[in-house]
Amino acid sequence: MLVIQSRCPVQSHHDAELSLPFELRQKSRLRTKLSSGEEVGLFLEHGTILRGGDYLRSDDGRTVRVQAAPQNLMEARCASPFELARAAYHLGNRHVPVQIGEGWLRFEADEVLAQMLRGLNASVVAITAPFEPEAGAYGGGHHHHSMDARHSGIIHEFREHKKK
Repeated sequence: MLVIQSRCPVQSHHDAELSLPFELRQKSRLRTKLSSGEEVGLFLEHGTILRGGDYLRSDDGRTVRVQAAPQNLMEARCASPFELARAAYHLGNRHVPVQIGEGWLRFEADEVLAQMLRGLNASVVAITAPFEPEAGAYGGGHHHHSMDARHSGIIHEFREHKKK
């Protein structure tokens, strides 16, 4: 089995491709297969999110390019920027990963969310496409924090922190 433990910069060529849906590109430990069918084990730093176009280096020196696999999505479009912003707000309020494009929002297929957006005057259709949702406002996606958290982009915590 091919073992991959590190990322590498974009390369001019690659030896293999790894096509994964977003759900699996969020896992730092994963046993899967390359596009060629060869088994591969990913042992990446915890919290790693792979994006289509990322490159990985295997333990035997091969370069592997990551592909965002097509998956079942919903695409919402609205008649105005205000309605699109409102739709994005309501998806974000539900902690739904969202890909934002010019005039559209994409999210993993969910008929309940689609009906909610239709109720907000959005048109929603099912599509199959690669999914590259936003990473989150502070770069690492969504994290919960305790009352002992130190400043790390937390803008909604107002109590003073005791200095150590």
